[in-house]
Amino acid sequence: MSARKLVEHFSGLEDPRCDGKIEHLLINVLVIAVCAVIAGAESWVDMALYGQDKQDWLASFLHLTNGVPSHDTFRRVFMMIDPEGFESRFTAWAQAFATNPRGYA
Repeated sequence: MSARKLVEHFSGLEDPRCDGKIEHLLINVLVIAVCAVIAGAESWVDMALYGQDKQDWLASFLHLTNGVPSHDTFRRVFMMIDPEGFESRFTAWAQAFATNPRGYA
């Protein structure tokens, strides 16, 4: 899986949160969540634990200035984002990866 390509696919998704209250970039929340679910996460808590466990790797391509989001942050963000926008970006990433897994770096 190319997590950097995942960042590219999700970078255009609109952040529905209020500007002054954002501690974690939307792209960080989305990419960590997707990677966590692929690795077997089944809950918001699992996503936060995955992020903490993989923080060094994640920081190699995400700007984790405020660390890993909490489980509450994952829940709140996914309650607010546009589900169709998320789905279309995830589907595009998965299809591109599936058609050329070795060349999708």
